[in-house]
Amino acid sequence: MKKTMQKSRKRLGALALAAAMMLGALPITTAAPNQVTTVTGEMRPQVSVVVDGVERDFYNAQGQQVYAVFYDGTHYLPVRAIGELMGKNVNWDQSTLTISLTAPRTTGTVQGTPGTAAQVQSIQMENRPDFTILVEGEKKNFQDAQGHAVYPMLYQGTTYLPVRAIGELMGKNVSWNSQDAVITLGSSSGSLVTDADSFEQGGTQSSGNQGNQQTTPSGSITLEQAKQKALLHAGLSQSQVTFVKGKQDWDDGRLVYEVEFYTSDYKEYDYEIDAATGIILSYDFDAEDYTPQQNTGSYIGAEKAKSVALLHAGLSQSQVTRLRCQLEKDDGRWEYQVEFCYGTMEYEYEIDAYTGVILSRDAEPIYD
Repeated sequence: MKKTMQKSRKRLGALALAAAMMLGALPITTAAPNQVTTVTGEMRPQVSVVVDGVERDFYNAQGQQVYAVFYDGTHYLPVRAIGELMGKNVNWDQSTLTISLTAPRTTGTVQGTPGTAAQVQSIQMENRPDFTILVEGEKKNFQDAQGHAVYPMLYQGTTYLPVRAIGELMGKNVSWNSQDAVITLGSSSGSLVTDADSFEQGGTQSSGNQGNQQTTPSGSITLEQAKQKALLHAGLSQSQVTFVKGKQDWDDGRLVYEVEFYTSDYKEYDYEIDAATGIILSYDFDAEDYTPQQNTGSYIGAEKAKSVALLHAGLSQSQVTRLRCQLEKDDGRWEYQVEFCYGTMEYEYEIDAYTGVILSRDAEPIYD
């Protein structure tokens, strides 16, 4: 028995030695350090980018709107557009595959028209470790949060860098709000404390709820600015409305402004606006007192009702998901209930079945 076991061990040893010799004879191949690879990412037009409290749109050199792209758990932003925000010219050297950012910026800011047809979609991008990034002549290398090297991405002629790298270049803190799909680049001077009952600046204390006279934390928008954002979104001027609510409040641990107003024909508007970024989180429009004309005609039809809602939202049917339309009777009035989703938002419309007038509308984040 013992001799049999010894013979088995010898056979295994010989096999292992032969395998090692065979492997040693094979050529060892490794990926080139600057090898260009094609990867599948995602274009995300629903992602908002807020820089120092202001929501920004980005355009390429031809004036076409470009959006954040997403790959391997990281969002990327266009380098040339970021160069505009930094006040630096962005130069491309084809012979050396080098992008240079230098100040002062002598090229004007590109003006473009916001896109309306963009939607979330899978895209093919090039991972470009062969690209060199120079900022004021200094070569920059970038790493992710785990210390792994990350490289520029190229998509349709636009070069993108990870948000973390963009933050390093701009000297700003970067945060990601997955619920609202918002990337925020802000001052790196320190964290902003908003969870308090009162705030002090220069020895002056203010309560967190003092109506129109309240003082907001540094970096936040004011109540008046929140009102103007709501009016602009509703397409109204201050002279056309009467405000019935304007206050700062907490909602799920977030400081928000609640703004409510109505028009002379008693159409009511309700807005919830992020106090830190000024982004409209949700809004509601209601025309409960609307009295339609004598219903002697026929219904406008579901397709017409859907087109009215989509047109108002500035979207096309191909851009939205979960589009539904149902005819219902509410308080003795026939109306179409239209619902659909776009990005992270869910929209609901009530439309008069005879006239096509929008009776109410509502938009809220899907996670709610």
